[in-house]
Amino acid sequence: MDLFFYVEVREMNIGFIGTGVMGKSIVKHFLAAGHEVAVYNRTKSKTDELVKQGAVWQDTPGEVTAVSEIVFSMVGYPSDVEEIYYGEKGIFSVDSNNKIFVDLTTSTPTLAGKIYQTAKERGAVALDAPVSGGDLGAQNATLTIMVGGDQATYDQVVPLFKVMGKSYSLQGAAGAGQHTKMANQIMIAGTMTGMTEMLVYAKAANLDMEKVLATLGGGAAQNWSMTNYAPRILKEDYSAGFFVKHFIKDLKIALDEAEKMQLDLPATKLATELYERLADEGFENDGTQALIKLWWS
Repeated sequence: MDLFFYVEVREMNIGFIGTGVMGKSIVKHFLAAGHEVAVYNRTKSKTDELVKQGAVWQDTPGEVTAVSEIVFSMVGYPSDVEEIYYGEKGIFSVDSNNKIFVDLTTSTPTLAGKIYQTAKERGAVALDAPVSGGDLGAQNATLTIMVGGDQATYDQVVPLFKVMGKSYSLQGAAGAGQHTKMANQIMIAGTMTGMTEMLVYAKAANLDMEKVLATLGGGAAQNWSMTNYAPRILKEDYSAGFFVKHFIKDLKIALDEAEKMQLDLPATKLATELYERLADEGFENDGTQALIKLWWS
């Protein structure tokens, strides 16, 4: 093993806050790569499997920070991000000097900028690094990671991005990662509604659904949503790789940011309305592929 490779994969003391559907898999990858990982989750039982595999439970986000060189966070909403960073026992309640903070949550560009500035004032550095790829991307370490922050900080974290993802890039200053994720979610909104209506149409036309998917998957209609979610729909698998409630949150952030830039995004507005209808019907904790339930019972 040459020296460069050794340095790139050196063992680190990593903190991870938020071990949900995706966070849990990312922590497993860090453990498998030989890193020490301290974990915290609002529901402690969701860390049990990770602790059995070698992760160390900490009682608060602050305690995670105290024992870690770099702290990753991946929670549900911007309000949760605010709480784990600025709460009474949060990340910034302890000495942050020389630490690196990486928020993987899809949050707001404004909050990303605030965290970046606070970290800087405390002698630390921060990146906003929302991801795309859902539960399968997290499980297979094939996530796409969109990063905002400083080049030097990004370069330090790249070895860990390599452990959890297949595509990662610095998009610009603090907040740029979140803006890129909004662009991603706008695109996904279109592919999810298109994929759903395609299935509705194909079924109404009495087509062989499996054959339709195989055919469309080989042509210009091919897209990630169809490849990954249409087969789940045909199996009536609506488990959450990405929650409906979180997608609604993301789309609302995108629309808010668009409004600030004086942009009108009618297709994204319609997708948001459809997903809000789905949530109102009681499916907010299903996966985003559950959109089909607006047509199929």
